[in-house]
Amino acid sequence: MSNIAWFRELNKEKVSLAGGKGASLGEMYNAGLPIPPGFVVTTLAYRKFFSQIAAKVYPVMKQLDVENNEKLQALAKDIQEIIIKTPMPEDLQKEIIEAYETLTPGEKTQDMINSKEEAFVAVRSSANAEDSAEASFAGQNATYLNIKGTKKVLAAVKACWASLFTARSIYYRTKNNFPHDKVFIAVVVQQMINSEKAGVMFSVNPVSQDQNEIMIEAAYGLGESVVSGAITPDEYIINKELEEVKTRNIVKKTWMFTKDPEKGETVKVNVAPEIQEKGSLNEHELKVLSQLAKKIEKHYDKPQDMEYAIEKERIYIVQSRPITTLNKEKVPEAKEQPKVEVKEPVKQEAPAQASTTIIVKGLPASPGIGSGKAKIVHTPQELSKIEQGDVLVAEMTNPDMVPGMKKASAIVTDAGGSTCHAAIVSREMGIPCVVGTEKATKLIKENQEITIDGTKGEVYPGLTKVEKKQEESVQEEHYESVDTVADIKVIMDLPDFAEKAAKTGADGVGLLRCEMMMAESGKHPVHLIKTGRKQELFDIVYNGVKKVVSAFEGKPVWYRTSDFRTDEYKNLEGGENEPKESNPMLGFHGIRRGLEETELLKTEFEALKKLHDEGNNIGIMLPMVTHLSQVHLAKQMLKDIGGEDIEFGIMIETPASVQIIEDLCKEGIDFVSFGTNDLTQFTLACDRNNAHVQNLYDEMHPAVLNQIRHVVKTCRKFDVQTSICGQAGSRPEMAKFLVEIGIDSISANTDAVNKIRHTVAREEKSLLLNIVRKRLDQKEKRRIKKNGN
Repeated sequence: MSNIAWFRELNKEKVSLAGGKGASLGEMYNAGLPIPPGFVVTTLAYRKFFSQIAAKVYPVMKQLDVENNEKLQALAKDIQEIIIKTPMPEDLQKEIIEAYETLTPGEKTQDMINSKEEAFVAVRSSANAEDSAEASFAGQNATYLNIKGTKKVLAAVKACWASLFTARSIYYRTKNNFPHDKVFIAVVVQQMINSEKAGVMFSVNPVSQDQNEIMIEAAYGLGESVVSGAITPDEYIINKELEEVKTRNIVKKTWMFTKDPEKGETVKVNVAPEIQEKGSLNEHELKVLSQLAKKIEKHYDKPQDMEYAIEKERIYIVQSRPITTLNKEKVPEAKEQPKVEVKEPVKQEAPAQASTTIIVKGLPASPGIGSGKAKIVHTPQELSKIEQGDVLVAEMTNPDMVPGMKKASAIVTDAGGSTCHAAIVSREMGIPCVVGTEKATKLIKENQEITIDGTKGEVYPGLTKVEKKQEESVQEEHYESVDTVADIKVIMDLPDFAEKAAKTGADGVGLLRCEMMMAESGKHPVHLIKTGRKQELFDIVYNGVKKVVSAFEGKPVWYRTSDFRTDEYKNLEGGENEPKESNPMLGFHGIRRGLEETELLKTEFEALKKLHDEGNNIGIMLPMVTHLSQVHLAKQMLKDIGGEDIEFGIMIETPASVQIIEDLCKEGIDFVSFGTNDLTQFTLACDRNNAHVQNLYDEMHPAVLNQIRHVVKTCRKFDVQTSICGQAGSRPEMAKFLVEIGIDSISANTDAVNKIRHTVAREEKSLLLNIVRKRLDQKEKRRIKKNGN
C-alpha cells in the first residue's frame, strides 16, 4: 500500500486504492490486454494531501443546501481554489516525479532513452465510487490529455483532485447519498496514445439491447471527440458470433482532435477532404476490436463499455467499465428472420435493412421498419394521392396533413428534429419516421419502393423482407405489472388512437392536444367562430375529447387549450386569413391568442365544462404562459361560465413561467406540467424544427434541469401537482431525474409508457433503499458512539 501503484500491481479488487478506472486498467493489463503502460497516484496519496485541508472543507459542506445553486457554485469554486493553492507534500511530489520519469515515449530509440525524453501522458481522475455497475459517475471528474513535463503532471494531478469538488460532482454525490468524506479520488497517469483513430465500443448493443451484437463508434484523431459527444461518429454493428459487420453508418467527419507536434497540446484540426466520407475503421481493425470486446466481456462476465485508440496500426484499450444502462428485464436474443414481404410497418428489436445502399439519412424520430411506395407531398392538397401503406415524404408535416399521415406506413421529412410535428405524431401512431434528411424530397422519386428504418434514421431502396408479426397491441410488450408512486400517464393528439393508448394501463392523459382533432375537420377554428359556426367547433372539441375520456374512464385527462401557430394552418378553410409573422414559434399562439380571440377559448371551455358536468375527470391547462395576468383572466373566463370546479393548471414552457412560478401558485392553480419541447427550445435558443441545431437541443441540459428542479420545489411548497408532458418524459434518463426531485406524474409517448413505468419503479425502489440504508448507518453510528466501539 503506497502513494504510487503501477498497473501490474493492481486488479479489479483494488478499487478502494486505485479507483474504478485505475483498478480496471490494472485488471486488463494483467490479463494480457493491450493497455498503454502507466501508474496510479492512489487514494492514499489523495487522503494524505487532503488531510491538510479537510477541517476547512467537510464542516462547511455539511451545512450546504445543494438546491441553492448560487451557494453551491460559490462553495465549489472556493474548495477547488484551496486544493490548487495548497502545496503538495514534498515526499509525494518526489514519488510522482520518479514514477513519471520511468515512463518513456512509446516509439522510443536508444538515444531518446539515454536523453531521458519525457513522455506525453493522459492524466485521468479515478474515483473510488465510479465505473461500478450501480453508478458510473460518467463525466464527473477531469481528464487531461497530452501532458508533458513534471510540473504539468503535478499540476494535472492536483486539478484531478480538485475536480472531485465541482458543483456538479458535489450535487451528484449529495443526491445519490454518497458521503463526501467517503469518496476518494485516485489519478491515472498513462502513456498517451496519439491516436489516428479512436472511439468507444459496447459488447452488447445498447440501443437494441441485442446480446448478439457489438456496437463500435469511431472517428479520426483522439477519442475525446467521440466520448464527449462533440461529433457524430461512424457506427458499426457487429454480429458477435461471426465477428462480421451487419450494418455500418458512415458519416462525414470534417474535423478531429489531435496533438500539435510543436506545442504538444491537444488541438482541433480539419480532416483531409479525401477521407472525410470514408469509414474510419478498416475490416481488420473491426475484427480485432470485436475480438477484444468479446474477450473483455468474458473476463468481467458482464457487458462492457470500452474506449479504444489506434496508433500506427496498433490497437489499445484505454478504459472499460460495466454498461449501466441495459434494461435487465428485456435483453432480446437475435433471431433469424424468415423472409416474407410486408407493406405494413413491423417493429423489430434489431431492424433489418433492404439494401446496403442508403438513399438518404436523417434523425431517427420514431422506431421500427416501414416499407411502401413513396408519395412526395409538397402541399396538403396533394394528400389525396396517398393510399394505405404508402410512405409519406414531405419537406415538413403540419397538423392539416394528419389525414394523409394516418394512411402512411412511414414518414420521411426534409426538415425537423426529434420533437417536430412529424416525429410526435408518428410516435403516437406507432409508425416509423425519419426527419431532418434535408433532401429526401429531391432524392426519393415518386412511387419509388423504399424502406424506412426509424431506429437508425435511414432510408433504403426496395422493400424490407422481415417476419410479419401478428397484429401487435401495446399491452403485448413483455413487461411485468409494477406499481409506482408517481403516476405514469400518456401523451395524446388523436382521439381515434385513445383505445390503443388506454391499453398501456396509463394512469391518465397528461397532455391532450386539440390542434390535430380540429385540423381534421379541414376548417380553421377561428374561421368557424367568425362565420357563425361556433356550434360546429363546440362539437369537434366535445366529441373528440369524449372519445378520450371514455377510453380512460375515471382517470384524469388534462386538455391543453388551443395552441395554433399562424404558419401551420394556412391550408385549412379560412386559414388564408392567418396573420403573417416573421417568427411564428415566438408569436401569436397559446394563451396569448386565446385571450385575444376570446370566443375560441370560451367555446373550448364550454365543451369541457359539459364533459366535466357529465362526470368526466377533466383538467384544463393553458399553453405558453408568460404573464400572471394571463392566468387570472383565463380563470375568470372559466368562472363566468360556471367552470370553477374544473381542475385548472398551466404549462411550464417558457423561462418566464419558471421565474414567476411562486406568483402563479399564489394565483391559485391545481397543477403545472412541463412542456420540455418548448422549454428547451426557448432556454437554449434552438428552433426545435431545425435539424441543423439538433446537436445542441438537449432536454437534459443543466439549464433546463435546474428550471424543472426549481419549479417542482416551489410547487411542493404550495401543494400544486407537478407533471411533465414534453417528449423528454419518454427518456429513461429524464425519468430518473424526475423521480429524484419528486415529481408527481410523468407523461410518455404511447410506446414508452411501460418502459418509463419500470424505470420509475426501479428509481423509486433505489431511493427507498438509500433512505433505509442511511437510517441504518445513522443507527449504527449511534450504537458505536453509545458503546464506545
